Amino acid sequence: LGAMALLACALPRTALAQAEGGLYIAGYRFNFERAAGQGLERNPAGQRFFVLALPPNTVALTKAATPSAAAARERVVAAGGLLLVCQRDIDNRKVDAATLVPGVVAVRGFPPRGSDAIPRGERYYPDEDRNVLPQDNRSLKRLRKTCS
Repeated sequence: LGAMALLACALPRTALAQAEGGLYIAGYRFNFERAAGQGLERNPAGQRFFVLALPPNTVALTKAATPSAAAARERVVAAGGLLLVCQRDIDNRKVDAATLVPGVVAVRGFPPRGSDAIPRGERYYPDEDRNVLPQDNRSLKRLRKTCS
């Protein structure tokens, strides 16, 4: 048991991030309920995963959600999933942040070329809460690309 604990401490952060679940996008091909269902199906309860909603699927993350979308949203949260929207959709007024249910996280895309908004060698904006974003580099890049 002690050896396993030492091994876990010695693993690089990327190895630990592999235990994290994936990113599921409610957008062009899947509605919110289908993306949420995939996330629930592919991740054991308690494993963190992410469901990003793009307009018009963002309605599922508001107080105006249909009962079935609200139920899917609650199942995602209960299973350890995190609900995300793109900050650009809030900025473009496609999503009203005031109508989002508590716990929904707005995510920024990549900064423009040449910008130093994300410091060189870093993956996150300095003021971002890293605990609510993917640790896995591929998932984070996919999330940022989608929200750019």
